[in-house]
Parts: sequence; structure tokens; C-alpha cells
Amino acid sequence: MNTVQVTVDRSSRTPLHVQLAQQLEAAITGGDLPVGSRLSNEVDLAEAYGLSRPTVRQAIARLVDQGLLVRKRGVGTQVVGNAGQVRRSLELTSLYDDLAATNRTPQTEVLWLGPVGATADVATALQCEQGDHVLRIERLRRADGEPLAIMRNWLPTEILDTDAATLAANGLYELLRAEGVRLKVAHQTISALPATPEQARLLTEQPGAPLLAVTRITYDDHGRAVEYGSHLFRASRYAFEHTLIHR
Repeated sequence: MNTVQVTVDRSSRTPLHVQLAQQLEAAITGGDLPVGSRLSNEVDLAEAYGLSRPTVRQAIARLVDQGLLVRKRGVGTQVVGNAGQVRRSLELTSLYDDLAATNRTPQTEVLWLGPVGATADVATALQCEQGDHVLRIERLRRADGEPLAIMRNWLPTEILDTDAATLAANGLYELLRAEGVRLKVAHQTISALPATPEQARLLTEQPGAPLLAVTRITYDDHGRAVEYGSHLFRASRYAFEHTLIHR
């Protein structure tokens, strides 16, 4: 049975069970709790961490829901991993920045870069007229060499002057910040779509495999729409997570 070192901050607004789950997740993805290992039972974990049994139970349930742990009758709670899955909090950050921050190596293949006429949905998002020139960017994003996402973005043409080599070496938000764009807020929608044959080829999935479809409209500190993104992520390798706090 495995018990890892855990420290919780009782003064934090983050619930104790979330803090425990986050630290156990870090132990799993970091290898301190390898795939196949078993956790101590809830009573022993509660005693070891100085937490209540319901708190421990909630933390374990959270990791079960995330696919990192499984409960087996007669065996107990076992690590099943999925350590290769990218987990991303719901914050106004770029995938490139998030991968780098978690010591994953992001690689980018630029599939398209150039001006196009705004379609109806792009024009609505960027608050321009249909047919106006906008900058279209399409990239294939890899993490540690493994395909992860197809990233499609549309921006006002005057907001960014870049080339494919620069885009391949840097995150889009990093480039926008370098141009003096101050990102303030975004509206984001997450849904699911089956992969088309071409999307499946790029992402090394089977046609029809579930993909996470994310659309995002990002505004700067003046309320101007500066980016419209429509991205597709491999559901088998990617997840969003967030904490809900009662006020």
C-alpha cells in the first residue's frame, strides 16, 4: 500500500479534498505513485493526512472520475494512470504556455498562415463585416512529439505581423503580448465532435473518435475582440478541469 507526502493549507479557499486530489495527481503523473500501485484505504489515508474520511473519499472519487484511479473489489484503490493526458485548468492561457509550464515540450506545425475573407461566424466573433480580411492561422500542436490538437485562429490583420517560423517557435498569446496586446477576458464553449478522416489522420486517431471542440473569443483590456479560436483536442489525451467555489 502506498502513502505519499501531502501538505494541505487549511487557510486556502481551495477545498481540502481538491488540494489532496491535486497532490495525489501530481504524485501519479510524477511517478511517485506508479501505474499498478495501490493506495492505502480511506481510514489509513485520513489518519496519515489528518483529514476526515469524507474529504479523502471526495478526493479519491475526483481522481476516479479523471481516470487516474480505479476501485476494484477485493483489491482496493489502484493507480491506472493516463499520466500522458494533458490536464488544463480553465484560465485565459494558451496551450503552448500550459505545456511549457508543466515541463511538456510543445511542438508546432503551421498548416496555414495568411489573410482570408471573414466568414459569417468569424465576422460576428471579431466584430467586423463578412468578407473583411482577417488573419487565419491553423496549426497542429504536439506535446513531446505526440499529436494533441488542431488549433485554428482568426485575428484582425493589424493585430499581429508574424511568419510561420516564428509561429512554430512561440505561443500565439506570447506573440500577442509582445505586440502590446493585453488579453483581458474570453468567452469559451466546449463541446464534442467525431473526428473527420482528415482530422483523424492529423491527430493519429480513428475516424469518428471523440474530439473536444473548443471555441474561444478573446477580448483585450479595451473590450476589443482580438482573437477567435476554434480548436480540436484529442479527448483521449486532453481534459479541462476547474474548481467550483460556493460564494
